[in-house]
Amino acid sequence: MWPNALTLAAMLAVSSGASAMTDGELAGIVDQRLMEDRTGACLAVAVVDGDTVARTYRCADGTANPRIGADSAFEIGSVSKTMTAALLAQLITEGQASLDDPLSAWLPAGTAVPTFEGQPILLRHVVTHTSGLPALPTRMPITDPADPYAALTPEALLASLADVTLTRAPGAQFEYSNFASMLLSYAVAQRAGQPFESLIDAQLFAPLGMDHAYIAQRPDGVRAAAGHLPNGNETPAWTIPGDMAGVGGVRATLDDMVRYVQAQLGQAEGATAAPVLAALQRTQQPVSQQPPMAMHWMIAPLAGREVLMHEGGTGGFSSLVGFDPAHERGVVILSDTALTALGGLGSLGAHLLDPSVPVGKPRKLATPPSALVDGLVGTWRLGAGMQVELARRGDALTIHPAGQPIFELGYDDAGDFFPVQFDALLSPKRAADGSYSFVWHQGGGAMAATRATDTRPTAAQATDVPLADYAGDYTLMPDFVLRVDSADGRLRAQATGQGALPLDATGTDRFAAPAFGIELHFQRDADDTVTSLELHQGGQIMRGERD
Repeated sequence: MWPNALTLAAMLAVSSGASAMTDGELAGIVDQRLMEDRTGACLAVAVVDGDTVARTYRCADGTANPRIGADSAFEIGSVSKTMTAALLAQLITEGQASLDDPLSAWLPAGTAVPTFEGQPILLRHVVTHTSGLPALPTRMPITDPADPYAALTPEALLASLADVTLTRAPGAQFEYSNFASMLLSYAVAQRAGQPFESLIDAQLFAPLGMDHAYIAQRPDGVRAAAGHLPNGNETPAWTIPGDMAGVGGVRATLDDMVRYVQAQLGQAEGATAAPVLAALQRTQQPVSQQPPMAMHWMIAPLAGREVLMHEGGTGGFSSLVGFDPAHERGVVILSDTALTALGGLGSLGAHLLDPSVPVGKPRKLATPPSALVDGLVGTWRLGAGMQVELARRGDALTIHPAGQPIFELGYDDAGDFFPVQFDALLSPKRAADGSYSFVWHQGGGAMAATRATDTRPTAAQATDVPLADYAGDYTLMPDFVLRVDSADGRLRAQATGQGALPLDATGTDRFAAPAFGIELHFQRDADDTVTSLELHQGGQIMRGERD
C-alpha cells in the first residue's frame, strides 16, 4: 500500500493532449502494456472523459473470457485512504473537525500520543504522511504473512503509539505511514459513532451509487475477485479488521470506481450526492507542498496543470485512480495481481491521462545473459541479516536462503530475477568496475545484498575526489530538488519532501543507493567543475542542473 511518488512525478512531467476513446481503443492500449506479461495479470480499466466512459477487461494470456468482469470486486488497497479522507472532509464541512485538530483529541482519553519538543501530530500531518509515525504499528502481530493485518486489534494499534519517539517535528518530512492512516480510520469511525463499514456505506457508497462496494459484507450479485502473486499463483484476501479498514480494506467493482471518479470530477447528481461532492472537492485542495499533497491525494504535474492520483496494493491486487479536474478526465485501473514490486500501474495510468507518456510494456520471460548469471553466483548477505547462496542451474539461477529449501529463479526481459514459488524480486546492479550485486525486494521492503567475502573498498575509500565537489542543489523539475551534501565522510542525497539517502561511490563521478535502486551520474564542464547530474531510478532518467 505504498506509492512511488518520485517515479510518478517523473512520468507525469510531460505535455500533450488527450481525447475521448472507445472501448476498443482502450482495449488496444491495455494490451500494449499487458499482453504476454509473465505475471498473467488481468486488468479492469476505465477512462472517464466528460460524459463518456470507456471500459475494458483484459488478461495477459489474451483469453476471450477473462476471469474478471463487471461483477468482480477488487481489493483497492490504499486508494481506500482517499475515501477515509472524504469522510473526514464531511466532518470538517459540518464544523465537527479541523485539519489543525491534534490527533490526540480524536483518540480515547489517556492514549499516549508522541510529540516532538511539544509539537503535536495534527490531522493535516496524518493525511499528508508527515506525522513522523512509522509505517506499521510496533505491536502489530503478523500471524499469517499472507494476511498481515488480520490479527491487529484497536488496543494494539493504540498501544503502539507509546513505543514511538518522534525524531523530527510533525510536518517536517514525508514518510508514508499506514500506522497513521489506520489511526485516522479508527478515529473517524469513533467520532461518527458507528462502525466504519456502516459509515462509509451511508456517507459515500450509497449517495454515489457505489452499490457493489464493501469491506466485509459482500452485496448480492458481487463476486470477490481472486488475488494473485506476480508468479500467477492465487493468494488469500487481506483482512483489515473493523474500524481500521479505511487504511486499505475497501473492495469495489470497476463501475463503483467509475462513479467515484465521476464524483471527484463533480458529475454525480441528486440531493444525497451534494454533500459528498462538497467533501470530495475539499479533499482535492492542497494541504502540503513537500511533496505536493491534498488530503491523501498525490498532486503531480501534467502538461502545465495538475492531476491527482493514488495507487494501491495488497497481497494479491494493485489499483490506481487518477483524475484531471481541469480537463474532466479520469482513469481507474484494477488488477487482480500484485504488481507493486514490478513498478505498479503508474505508466499505464499516466498514459491514459496523457497519451504522450509511454504506456509501458509487459514483462516477458527471457534467458538471462550468461555473464550476469556467473557474476551473481556466490554467497551473499541481505542487509545485516539472512545469508543466501546463488548458484547456476543450466542457464538460470537458484537461490538458497540459509536453513530453507532451494528455490528456482525465473528471469524477465526487464532484467530482473524472481522466485517461481513466491513473491519477491531480485534486481541486479552492475558497478563501474563490471562486478555485480543486487537488491532483494519482498513484502514492500528492499535490501541491498553484499558478498559474504566482499573485500572491495568502503564507500569512503572508493573515490579520491573531494565530496565537496558534488555538494549543491540540483533542480530535477519545478518544486522538485535533489540536495547533495556529505556527512561522516559519505555523500548523501535528499529529494524534496523525502529523507536523506547515503550514497556509495561506484566509479568516477558515480554514486548509488542500491537499496532504493538509485544511481547518480554527475557531469563536469571543461573546467572540471560539476555542473549537473542524472538520477537513474526504475528505468527512468531525470536530469538536473546544479543551482
